[in-house]
Amino acid sequence: MINQSYDYNLGLAFYSVARDQGSRVAFYYPDGKKFTYAEVDQRSNQIARSLVSKGFRPGDVLAIFNDKSPEAYCSMLACLKIGVIYTNLDQTNPWERLKKIIATCSPRAVFYDNESFEIIREIGLTFSDIDCIHYQSTTFKSELDAFGHELLLESKDIHGGMAAYIMFTSGSTGFPKGAVMSHSNVLNFIQWGRQTFGISGEDVFTNVNPIYFDNSVFDFYTSIFSGATLVPLDAAIVKNPKQLVQAINDAKCTIWFSVPSLLVYLLTTKALSEGDFQSVRRIGFGGEGFPKNKLKQLYDLFGKRIALYNIYGPTECTCICSSYLISERDFENMTELAPLGFMSPNFGYEIIPAEVGSSDYGELALTGPCVGMGYYNDADRTAKSFVQNPLKSYDERMYKTGDIVERSENGYLYFKGRVDNQIKHMGYRIELEEVEAAFSSLPYINEVGVIYEKITPELGQIKAFISVAEGSKDLKDIQVDVKGILPTYMIPKIFVLEALPKNRNGKIDRKQLATIK
Repeated sequence: MINQSYDYNLGLAFYSVARDQGSRVAFYYPDGKKFTYAEVDQRSNQIARSLVSKGFRPGDVLAIFNDKSPEAYCSMLACLKIGVIYTNLDQTNPWERLKKIIATCSPRAVFYDNESFEIIREIGLTFSDIDCIHYQSTTFKSELDAFGHELLLESKDIHGGMAAYIMFTSGSTGFPKGAVMSHSNVLNFIQWGRQTFGISGEDVFTNVNPIYFDNSVFDFYTSIFSGATLVPLDAAIVKNPKQLVQAINDAKCTIWFSVPSLLVYLLTTKALSEGDFQSVRRIGFGGEGFPKNKLKQLYDLFGKRIALYNIYGPTECTCICSSYLISERDFENMTELAPLGFMSPNFGYEIIPAEVGSSDYGELALTGPCVGMGYYNDADRTAKSFVQNPLKSYDERMYKTGDIVERSENGYLYFKGRVDNQIKHMGYRIELEEVEAAFSSLPYINEVGVIYEKITPELGQIKAFISVAEGSKDLKDIQVDVKGILPTYMIPKIFVLEALPKNRNGKIDRKQLATIK
């Protein structure tokens, strides 16, 4: 029988999945614990009723120190069912950063677990009007058990244009930005994921990404709203390469998505072998460029049986706007990153020319129904990034990504760098990502981060921080090899052999690189 329901918000969409897939496993933990869709639906309904009883109304914000527990995931679903906006927070963030985030989104309450106690104390001292709820406590769980778990009528009143979640990202000024996504934004995203990856209820997704990081949007929504199984993996497992690979193997995961740095880490630690990931059929990576030599290593290992996708998209536009299937021909040129490919369905774009007459090279601006709602409580920054398309004589908003792209003759888009990472050096315009790509073509390079250090307002120098394979070449040899790839004006003045620092999302931390002398 064809399902005739009109799921115009995420709460209704999840009810449909839970109704049809009730006995299937929604969450499967490495310790063997399982939670079915019926159980998750019931628990999220109870949490939703608890929030309503505490005075929550559509448009209010709930902050969750999300540890990937069943209660934390169910809290996200509870918010979606009653129109409350959730935001997932990182309890390991410095208090000063968290204080800015909380002040920006003004949550009615904060859900936390035991490990967040010190943060909760600070919240209590600083924000007296915020209710702090220990969602693992016996008291709270007993309270939930008193509520019914049948369908909530409130879900019918939530329309697709209402906000679903806030995702906080780093701001260039040092002040976090809270990107707001609507129910309609995410519903379209789910459809894209199902179509692109051929998702079914038989799939098993990894959740290696931190839940406060935008890559996790793919993990959570594409799996749970398709009747598939999600395998939550905590930070301790993700940091242990052999344990992580074993967990993926044991759970028979079929879909992987992460930043390239995590896959590079598994390759450089020799945690991956040809016999691993036997059930995996799709590997997606995004959030930063994948060094070409390491991508080839991954392709040689798994390319014959696993489809590898280069995925691109900003947090502000529901995280993903393009995907490109890697093939053998992508390794004919080892000095450039893999293409972004074509724009995903239901997206449009403009290229804001970097120079007059350069219509195929410039800043990428995205249009269409996946463009988010702006930055929460930040009208100034919203106005700077979400702008009217000057080429249209009617109202069409577009998001300026800050990413520089080039459109090739076949229509593929190629990532060339960041507007704020483009430098003028020795009279030349240089994309630092292009310098990094050249280093990454050398087989012994594990990772590289290139920055531009200002000496005076008029003078600067390029610095390269390099991580190499154990027992490989020294700095003099690397300098010689790089001179054979890059023009003189693009060769770094300073080379540093050092393990590259990472931020909390697993990406190379270029701000920290700038502090290394």
